[in-house]
Amino acid sequence: QVQLVESGGGLVQPGGSLRLSCAASGRIFSINAMGWYRQAPGKQRELVATITSTGTTNYANSVKGRFTISRDNAKNTVYLEMNSLKPEDTAVYYCKAVIRDYSTSRAVYTYWGQGTQVTVSS
Repeated sequence: QVQLVESGGGLVQPGGSLRLSCAASGRIFSINAMGWYRQAPGKQRELVATITSTGTTNYANSVKGRFTISRDNAKNTVYLEMNSLKPEDTAVYYCKAVIRDYSTSRAVYTYWGQGTQVTVSS
């Protein structure tokens, strides 16, 4: 079984910065891609950023130029550096990973973390 654990959320002022981390653990053969999604109460979950196994990144238009996604393959960890934060960035941020496990079948599954709260307010 694979688990994702997020950390780094908190309360910041508008214009401030925050760095989120997500560590994957378990019987992992390879990680195809990892990403961050966010969801506010009563709203749909939306994509924020993704990164592939080869390092290709993709960002939502609303965060381009402000957020940076990166990964540390040795630690099976993905990061989200958030700069110039705005009140509309307030949400629970969820880590997502597409992982091939270490079983003989090398099955591919999508996993979600428990979420970490980010609040941007004066």
